[in-house]
Amino acid sequence: MNLIGNIIWIIFGGIFIFFEYIIGGLILCLTIVGIPFGIQCFKFAFVGLAPFGVKITDTSSNTGCLSTVMNIIWLIFGGLWIALTHLFFGILLCITIVGIPFGRQHFKLMNLAFSPFGKSIS
Repeated sequence: MNLIGNIIWIIFGGIFIFFEYIIGGLILCLTIVGIPFGIQCFKFAFVGLAPFGVKITDTSSNTGCLSTVMNIIWLIFGGLWIALTHLFFGILLCITIVGIPFGRQHFKLMNLAFSPFGKSIS
């Protein structure tokens, strides 16, 4: 079932989400300061390409408060807008019964957009 959902997702916009995050990640990686944020965009890209069957979990990292600081910077400089975009599309897709599974995937991406640092994808 995940394969069918991912194929439909890619056909109806997942490929565009993938390329947007890849381009954003490449632009962020042009500067040394932006490399950690670019890596998070690559994380978004691969989840955005095939979100069905992907689980996002919190990781216990030894970075201390660094991931919290990076999440705050991320949220201020773009993460909030990404999260609001996924919230909008999630609500829009959940209006119809057929769109509910796709809306839930946007809500999953919204959760990742709030705090991508300290999360792993499996």
